[in-house]
Amino acid sequence: MKTLYIVRHAKSSWKYPLLTDFERPLNPRGRKNARRMGAALQGRAAQPDLILSSPANRAATTARLIATALEYPLEQIQYPAVLYQFDAQALIPVVQQIDDASQSVMLVGHQPAVSALVAFIAERAPSHFPTAAVCCLNLDIPAWAGIAGGCGQVVFFDRPKQQASPSPSRVFF
Repeated sequence: MKTLYIVRHAKSSWKYPLLTDFERPLNPRGRKNARRMGAALQGRAAQPDLILSSPANRAATTARLIATALEYPLEQIQYPAVLYQFDAQALIPVVQQIDDASQSVMLVGHQPAVSALVAFIAERAPSHFPTAAVCCLNLDIPAWAGIAGGCGQVVFFDRPKQQASPSPSRVFF
């Protein structure tokens, strides 16, 4: 059994029109929501063995803010260039190549790739994947190379707006 946390980067800023898409930073709400989701994951006792993030500024910052909340060493976050993708088919080989010593992995990426990856893995996937949302999946595989369509189940799907209210976290499909 493997656990995969799939995170969509937090809300980015469009304040600086001369920046490339890759360089865009998080806006203030995005920074707040990334911290909020890090705290929510800490409350769920999430302890990823590995964090992989798109190297794009907005995703990398989201990964670092969440990692800080989880007390994950920032220098151990990996930033494979291939994660700066918007197609789930490009992400599957990345997951398949994860070292099996890692039982729990967090992947921080971009839409629509993250929601398509969740839909590929889980039969019941969230219908909407907002910025800074986190989907935790239990994968019924002994090795990451075995990832296949329908091999996982959604454990939880948390969104920043849920964390702002006192109501318990629920899965929305």
